[in-house]
Amino acid sequence: MKETNGNITLYHGSKSGIRGVIAPASRERCDFGKGFYMGTDKRQPLTLICNYPNARIYTLDVDLSGLKVLDVEVGLDWALLIAYNRGKMEFAKRTSIYKHFETLSKGCDMVVGYIANDRMFVVLDRFFNGEITDCALINSLSALKLGKQYVALTERACKKIKILDEHKLSEEERDKLKKESEENRSRGIAMADEICRKYRREGRFFDEIVKAGE
Repeated sequence: MKETNGNITLYHGSKSGIRGVIAPASRERCDFGKGFYMGTDKRQPLTLICNYPNARIYTLDVDLSGLKVLDVEVGLDWALLIAYNRGKMEFAKRTSIYKHFETLSKGCDMVVGYIANDRMFVVLDRFFNGEITDCALINSLSALKLGKQYVALTERACKKIKILDEHKLSEEERDKLKKESEENRSRGIAMADEICRKYRREGRFFDEIVKAGE
């Protein structure tokens, strides 16, 4: 955990627009927990909201000064933190590895980590389902150019977010983004198949890693 300074421009996609003040109010089972999600790559949130007729994209100015920030490097710990927050570790609730990730972001105002984008989402699911090893997962991470996401976990962090621009997506924009999202997911499936074949005998599976951390 560290305190950071400075301002950064980020993007947030909303299915129907922000109403009221910005708050850490996403659904519970998100990559880094319940919070207000923002990204460095404008295209990434767009592909998540393109199926909704009232979708909006926001350009934000975020003041990081004085915030306690957990910066998670891409790798196995990043994947396991996502596993915990998505409820994939419930079978190991009493283990030390579960407790480690349960408390990792406690006391933080914001978590910063790479985005599990359309392509990476497919690979992560295969890892959590025991279809590929950590070796395959880590090799796939290095093959992808992932943007970062910033997650405001507290009201203190949310108060430091200012909306610079709001844009409602047109039907034409949404149709184009739907196609892009489907293409990204198809590429992810093809890549996961190739990685699974290449590294099927190397590394450890998700349940083996969790049990080893008991």
